[in-house]
Amino acid sequence: MSSRVAAVGAANPVVLIDGRSGAGKSSLARRLVSAWPGRSRVQLVALDDLYPGWDGLADGAEYAREVILLPHAKGNVGVWRRWDWEAGERAEAHAVDPSLPLVVEGAGLLTPAAASLADVCVWVDAPDGSRKDRALRRDGDTYRPHWERWAAQEETHLADHDPRALASVVVDLP
Repeated sequence: MSSRVAAVGAANPVVLIDGRSGAGKSSLARRLVSAWPGRSRVQLVALDDLYPGWDGLADGAEYAREVILLPHAKGNVGVWRRWDWEAGERAEAHAVDPSLPLVVEGAGLLTPAAASLADVCVWVDAPDGSRKDRALRRDGDTYRPHWERWAAQEETHLADHDPRALASVVVDLP
């Protein structure tokens, strides 16, 4: 994938990584950032820090588009506020520098509107059983009661946006 990023030829490319829960998005994003072509510092934003609660998949993705991707595309600093899951409200602010490369990862991210603001769009896929095992090993009892609720939102995203078809890169994991 680093070669795909390098082929963009921009100093500040935007990479979007979408996939269902447990597919491997976060791991792939971290690997991409660590192997980034060139010497630029790369900004990484995870939608887990943006979703406004367990029913917020679509709202978190739209928030990322509005306050991170649109400003970056226009050459403006974007400012997003982390979602504090315990307090149930937005917390501290974080800035996104439009002069630097940007990787954003999270379920629900890859929509036609967001894809139009990206240089590389990635869909990460894995079998349902593998995804669930990975997600529950990662998040355990915190996530277990919300698995079906979140999966239903992912299904809606798949039906409404067909993110795999929007991707310029598809990564299938076991």
